[in-house]
Amino acid sequence: MADLEMIPHGAALARRHFLAGVGGLLVGFAFTPARAAEVAARNVTRDAVDSYLAIAPDGAVTIYSGKVDLGTGLRAVARQMVAEELGLDPAAIALVEGDTALTPDQGPTSGSTGTAIGCMQLRRAAATARGALLRLAAERLKLPADTLELADGSVRGGGQVVSFAGLIGGGRFELAVDPAVALRPSAQFRVIGQSMKRPDLPEKLTGRHVYVQDFVLPGMLHGRTIRPPAVGATLLTVDEASVASIPGVRVVRRGSFLGVVAETEWNAIRAAQALRATWSDTANLPGSAAVYDAVRGTPLEREELIVGRGDAAARFAAPGARVLRATYEWPTQSHASLGPSCAVADVRGDGATIWTASQGTHKYRPLFARFLGLPVPSVRLVYLDGAGCYGMNGHDDAAADAALMSQALGRPVRVQWMRQDEHGWDPKGPPQLLDLTAALDGSGGIGAWQTVAFLPHNTPGLPAVPLLGPEAAGLDQPRGMSSALVQGNADPPYAIPDLRVAVQWLKQTPLRPSNLRAPGKIGNIFAVESFVDELAAAAGTDPIAFRLALLREPRGREMLQRLATRMAWQPRPSPGPIDPAAPVLHGRGIAYVHYKNAENFVMLGVEASVTRATGEIRVSRMVCVHECGLMVNPDGVRNQVEGSLLQTLSRTLFEEVTYDRARVTSTDWSSYPILTFPDVPILDIDLVQRLDDRPLGAGEAAAGPVAAAVGNAVFDATGIRLRRAPFTPERVKAALAGHAA
Repeated sequence: MADLEMIPHGAALARRHFLAGVGGLLVGFAFTPARAAEVAARNVTRDAVDSYLAIAPDGAVTIYSGKVDLGTGLRAVARQMVAEELGLDPAAIALVEGDTALTPDQGPTSGSTGTAIGCMQLRRAAATARGALLRLAAERLKLPADTLELADGSVRGGGQVVSFAGLIGGGRFELAVDPAVALRPSAQFRVIGQSMKRPDLPEKLTGRHVYVQDFVLPGMLHGRTIRPPAVGATLLTVDEASVASIPGVRVVRRGSFLGVVAETEWNAIRAAQALRATWSDTANLPGSAAVYDAVRGTPLEREELIVGRGDAAARFAAPGARVLRATYEWPTQSHASLGPSCAVADVRGDGATIWTASQGTHKYRPLFARFLGLPVPSVRLVYLDGAGCYGMNGHDDAAADAALMSQALGRPVRVQWMRQDEHGWDPKGPPQLLDLTAALDGSGGIGAWQTVAFLPHNTPGLPAVPLLGPEAAGLDQPRGMSSALVQGNADPPYAIPDLRVAVQWLKQTPLRPSNLRAPGKIGNIFAVESFVDELAAAAGTDPIAFRLALLREPRGREMLQRLATRMAWQPRPSPGPIDPAAPVLHGRGIAYVHYKNAENFVMLGVEASVTRATGEIRVSRMVCVHECGLMVNPDGVRNQVEGSLLQTLSRTLFEEVTYDRARVTSTDWSSYPILTFPDVPILDIDLVQRLDDRPLGAGEAAAGPVAAAVGNAVFDATGIRLRRAPFTPERVKAALAGHAA
């Protein structure tokens, strides 16, 4: 691999130089100059086979993915899908990802669509290419195409062999992807459905993998952005003399955008701390202590009825009706990436190249062109690995910061956020408030249900969350919010005769929102599945039996039954017997989700204990039954399920953004704690394979039921119902004290 320090730089950075120098960084191998030249004028339209794969003169196969691997294992799955259709060894396939100059726009990598959409597009392109290769080989070998087979980079039949290189090496297919192309049936699978080692792990585990934080260009400067002391404050004055003693420092100011740039990173850090500036006095936030009052009092954009059948109001008002009501609250949360965001930008007069860990390089390309005042074709975003995000964290903001500084100075600039930047300024998962009402029927089931959810308005089709740097600089960019489809799973997945689910869409939310893993669904499922548990307890019925009586979905019923078997579940109502003298109480809880009511089926059981004296919850075991259709790489699915369970356990027990009237105050790991290794429970995961189904992805669904299952286990142990997350020891102690009184 070429030395990064020797790569030519600039907005006009040639593709042959970039690929020759950092192809190995992106895909695990280095392009030769000849191969770089071959891809220099690539077709990147979404409907062309040539946009997704190329066969070089030597027969080497390269695939091109607009979706990127954010740690989800897409680099393995994409290779497996293409290898299956072309009869190749997955290890023989090279992958280029997330480069707007080289890969098709397949939409951002979000919503578990990397496999379900992105890799399926690659698979169909490969299957279309397979048909073309068979036709070419049939002509060459004078044999019927249906007597031929693909294996190891060649087409074989009748004792004859012709290589891919001999058929089309260096050429183009000039075919549209056939959306109805016949894919290999499951009976012929060789690599799909088999666990494959992730190709990126060896270098990551040995410290050789180059993340965006490690990326270097010749002549690169180091930048830091100075944020205001209050959200929404404007910059009044800057004293550049305050940093005059630090060598090589330059101040970049554009409107209220303020940054410092230096030849060394340490001098940039020193300058950011030393630069004196004055800002307007602003206090626009409600304060996190009053967040749910603020949510309930926020003006509405509109009300939307998600589900409406029967007459729930009449059922509630009927004489003798057993009506229960509860309000559930889910907090504002940060992405809390372990590595602060970073990006490198090289913006010259006529173009820009930006290296970023963005999960939406194609999505953000027009936005960057817009605020930089450049034509879209002259702006290139290139994906490099960064710290995990699971939704939009600060990656795109850091890239915008770097681009503005580079444009101002005409040299490449690397911007690395600090910890207080990442915690204080990344867009947040917004707070959620759900009012629930239900009535039990005469047989102890649910006769009526109403959900009223207070959620931030999701602007349909919004290209991007407004970025901090361009916003401060007063530059043109889309307005509004984008926190994704946060209304998902606000309705219970059970057979309820009278059902009303409505969303109160709020005009605003206190802090800038964005999508955070399983956006909205965790809070909604926390409310719905906790309330189902409340109803089961009120009916005096075992939680699994209660759900089985209401669940009509066959696969959902299978999930519940598999969980009961795996947990050796003994039917009884919750809470269990509680010893008033026991210092530590133990319980079990469950929660179920049919994700988005259309995708994965997940059943989760939790075993937990509560220490009376401290209020500490300790989850000792999590049992997850998980179905996501076709598992291309079962080991990768297991990785994703484990990650979802642990991250959401952290969000359930520990994570909550705090802020005063001006700014976020939880800006370090002490004020925003996360799960640590001693808190990790036993993970018992049952993966259900469906070889003949479509793949659904596995990056989000297992996160959905975690908070509800933990809360239900706490109720089973103690008899107290936790309706506000996170379940901190202080809140648990207060609930225990109130329950005892």
